[in-house]
Amino acid sequence: MTPKRGADMSLLHINELRLAMQSYRKETEVLHGISLTVERGQIWGLVGETGSGKSLTGLSTMRLVPSPPGRYLGGQILFEGEDLLQADERRMRALRGRRMGMIFQDPTTNLNPVFRIGTQMVDAALHAAGEDPSLLGLAPGAGRRDMRRAARETAIQMLAKVGIPNPESRIDDYAHQFSGGMRQRVLIAMAMIGKPDLLIADEPTTALDVSIQAQILRLIHDLVLERNIGCLLITHNLGVVAQVCTHVAVMFRGRVLESGPVAQVLKQPEHAYTRALMGAIPTADTPRGGLRGLAGVDF
Repeated sequence: MTPKRGADMSLLHINELRLAMQSYRKETEVLHGISLTVERGQIWGLVGETGSGKSLTGLSTMRLVPSPPGRYLGGQILFEGEDLLQADERRMRALRGRRMGMIFQDPTTNLNPVFRIGTQMVDAALHAAGEDPSLLGLAPGAGRRDMRRAARETAIQMLAKVGIPNPESRIDDYAHQFSGGMRQRVLIAMAMIGKPDLLIADEPTTALDVSIQAQILRLIHDLVLERNIGCLLITHNLGVVAQVCTHVAVMFRGRVLESGPVAQVLKQPEHAYTRALMGAIPTADTPRGGLRGLAGVDF
């Protein structure tokens, strides 16, 4: 049974999450007590170097870490009070795409090249509407033909919302007919088509140039504010965090070392690792060879 939302209930509360992964040699703990609380209207940046556990935290929130090799050792992932670690796969399928959306890192591999964009978006809309037909403006019991027609109209509206020109015709194109930035916009449209309450964006601007990156970040920021949803933005880039996030969690080797409002953490970092990350950001005055490296010590 899904718990009712109370006035003091957070949208997402990750409490002491621990995850282990099994290799051919042994099982190794990779997330060590991750704790994080995301409210509506907040954009939390998960920042850290490669291997720090950022993507695993996002995938764990959606319960997308396969088991095996993954195994949760403890903790809770509370989504409006419901512990997702205790939910069965049927319940998770109902939440994914409807209450929780995810923008994956690489649109080239996350859009099927043999299906038209519209086919993929309509499938996503129909999945979300299976739990709530009102998403398509339909009453319960609507016929399959009406649902598909409404799903296509919803997909066209979402493509227009994310800035795809001529969405009525582009919806019938294949992924290879879109630029990298436009493919990323399609992924955002697919993630938002179910009107989720939580959006997880896993490095959505990694493969894009600076100008397109700024457009995508502004789009995510505006969608969060317009829909009053919560967002986890996974990135390597502290500049991205400063630009678009309200809060930040600095991760290292499967731990959150420091977290809080962006202005507080970036202006007055308390942890040596956070200061080291900020010291590795080049400026116009940085001389050749002047960037500080990380010594590889255990923080």
